[in-house]
Amino acid sequence: MTVDAPVLRVAIVGGGPGGLATAIALSKIPNVEVKIYEQATILREVGAGINIGTNSWNVLGLLGVADSPTTGHPEWTVLNMNGRSGEELHRRERTPDPSIKRPIIRTQRTVLQSTLLAHVPPETIQLSNKLDRLVDAGDKGLELHFKDGTSAQADLVVGADGIHSLVRDTAWPKLRHRLHRHHNLANTATCRSRPGPRPALPAHGLVALPTTHVYFSPVGAGLWEIAARAYHDPATHRASKASWGVPVANAHVESHFSDLLPDIRAALRRVPEGGWREFAAFAGPELTKLTAWDHRVVLVGDASHALSGAFGSGAGFAMEDGWVLARALEHVRNERGRALPLFERIRLPYYSHMQQAGRPARLEEIGEPSYDDRLWGKLSTDGGEDMSWIYMNDIGDVWADVLGRLDDTS
Repeated sequence: MTVDAPVLRVAIVGGGPGGLATAIALSKIPNVEVKIYEQATILREVGAGINIGTNSWNVLGLLGVADSPTTGHPEWTVLNMNGRSGEELHRRERTPDPSIKRPIIRTQRTVLQSTLLAHVPPETIQLSNKLDRLVDAGDKGLELHFKDGTSAQADLVVGADGIHSLVRDTAWPKLRHRLHRHHNLANTATCRSRPGPRPALPAHGLVALPTTHVYFSPVGAGLWEIAARAYHDPATHRASKASWGVPVANAHVESHFSDLLPDIRAALRRVPEGGWREFAAFAGPELTKLTAWDHRVVLVGDASHALSGAFGSGAGFAMEDGWVLARALEHVRNERGRALPLFERIRLPYYSHMQQAGRPARLEEIGEPSYDDRLWGKLSTDGGEDMSWIYMNDIGDVWADVLGRLDDTS
């Protein structure tokens, strides 16, 4: 006789791509009750562009939503240029691969958010629920207490609440306050017409100086994204600065790119006043565990790996996390004590590898770096490593491989 899996109450904190993907994957498992608790009053993504590469398409397919995000611009050619001379430094050409069903695209973050949201029942999402504290209530499970005075109980809490995760800070108290802000700030804006610096520049182009760069890219629906990143003195830009989507004046942004070519500066001036948003980049220590509190808390997405957007595929990583977590629970019939170690077995080494790949050699190791050394040091961030293990990752194949090697005691 087949015994039904026990009912598992899962609370997902955070309604971004990771939280939504986790809910979609878990909703397909028998006897799992899922709720998403999101602090925003309206669920929407903040930010301009996002890449949907092969790894992201793979997990979207496994989630059953890959046919939806069709609005975007294929990223066939990406050009890197010297921001002072205009010289072409590097050109990456992608040719259509018959084995890949969908091309890499650059699209708006809201497109991905809407795609995932359309596959989550409205009653699953609780808006205006900002987590205030998480309490271990023993046999009763975990208690989630919210700022508005309400509360909820769960058997498993998924921290999908981003790089400033309260779930992580609560379950890993020794890591609290160890998050630090990078000296770089990113500014993004969108335009209704091509802002490109010159007709010869391909649709996707990076114009760089040693401490700054500007990236131009179409994101579909007639919109163009400008992403501008610059070094900021930590003495005047402290870690208390808000981290996401802060409106900034055009003059503030333009002042950090005065050394770029005149036509690049002209492109920046085409952004309508009030169109820029500022995003601080944060990073933190590498975690040695992704689960805590006797396998009742697990982290997904940015909450689990504070890499400050180093690989430009954070949404894909988060969706992979959610899918693997669901498969692990399904495989052991909702037994947290077996499922979460299995989740860690797959995702922890992946993020550890990513942490190492995201640490390029320091420029001082080559002596007195020239302007060109510094520029190439900025553009070359992977040490020449083949990064297909990230961008071509098929999480379904990874799962099948691990499952095939599991012994009966796993």
